[in-house]
Amino acid sequence: MMFNSAAKIRHLATVVAAGGVIALVAATASASSSAPPSSIAASSLPPASVANGYTFLDRMMDRYASGSTPRLVQSYVPDAALGDFTDSVTYDDALVIHALLARGTADDLRRARIIGNALLYVQANDASHDGRIRAAYSPEPLTDSRHVQPTDAISDVGNMAWVGQALVQLYAKTGDKAYLTGATGIAEWIQDEAYDTRGPGGYDGGYDGDTKILWKSTEHNLDVYAFFTMLAKETGSASWTTAAGHARSFVTAMWDAEGRKFWVGTDEGGAKPDKGFLPEDVNTWAYLALRDATYAASIDWDVSNLAARDGSVSGVSFGACDRSKVWLEGTAHLADALAIRNAAGDAAKAQGYLSSIQLAQTTAPHHDGYGIVAASHDGLSDCDGDHYYAALHTGATAWYLMATRAANPFELLPTAPSPLWSP
Repeated sequence: MMFNSAAKIRHLATVVAAGGVIALVAATASASSSAPPSSIAASSLPPASVANGYTFLDRMMDRYASGSTPRLVQSYVPDAALGDFTDSVTYDDALVIHALLARGTADDLRRARIIGNALLYVQANDASHDGRIRAAYSPEPLTDSRHVQPTDAISDVGNMAWVGQALVQLYAKTGDKAYLTGATGIAEWIQDEAYDTRGPGGYDGGYDGDTKILWKSTEHNLDVYAFFTMLAKETGSASWTTAAGHARSFVTAMWDAEGRKFWVGTDEGGAKPDKGFLPEDVNTWAYLALRDATYAASIDWDVSNLAARDGSVSGVSFGACDRSKVWLEGTAHLADALAIRNAAGDAAKAQGYLSSIQLAQTTAPHHDGYGIVAASHDGLSDCDGDHYYAALHTGATAWYLMATRAANPFELLPTAPSPLWSP
């Protein structure tokens, strides 16, 4: 298939069931608007909103077990659109670990370690026994190897790189070498199975069953670059620095200097950029991962070209094809990128986005006052036939919590807990 963003690969599990796309429920969103986030009245970060977000993550983690029982975290609270979807998407598990470590209380570290231990458990008990992690699992307590149940068995390079990052973060915080060993196993799988020399090189998408994923993702390669850079620092091995450079070279080859944005990746030929799909995430993540002023304008491309308004909630959409609703996860990592870049006007824009997410926390369909929904209303297109829904989401919530602290998951987090960001 043609490549349509690594985020789509992770999201497919949330919109496909029983072999087909879940029926779209009626959306009640208002018409889109290109109003900038500065039109939202800025306010200081309400501590209660942030605390409630962490409470949501804790509740999702404790749906099926409590205490020290190893377990993964259910990604969504199912609504009418999602049906009985209860998967734990490993990208979301990694985000929850990052968000917990960003705040860094003793209980946060305890919980992050439990999730990390669960990721090590599914890795050790994978049918292939080769270091890989699958895209999603059942969130049932991992008290027996028979409970390791992949619900999306794709060996997806982006997901695995995110899990690897989270495990390296845990090692850096705790010194527990089991996390470094697990991360190294993932890295070796990526290096052995996804290293690519076609066109600008980089790493391909991994495997879908026994089928090689031939397209290459800019976002995947950003994930790999950050992961291998962290691993090089923590292991002292120059080989991971070299491997990180291989991923970075692919990313920079995808830079569209004229448009001041990144192409999403290549087609299955592995050399020609796919120019037909323009998602938000590749541009914000590129700045967070590279921290290179040469490419910093990619953030501004998102602000200018993907602005979306849905009633009182403003932010950005997932892609250029549909700006009728707000993608809250993407709005959160755009706010994070702006807060970290901190150029003239960035703080006000970041605050505007965070204020809008806070509004959605208490007003969006299916809200509970604690978590953040994936989209402001059901039916936000991913520009390739699937959709995001207004379902409470650990990934969107984790990105919001990181943005409130200007925490960058693509870099090793500070040893000390991060205070709330002050715009």
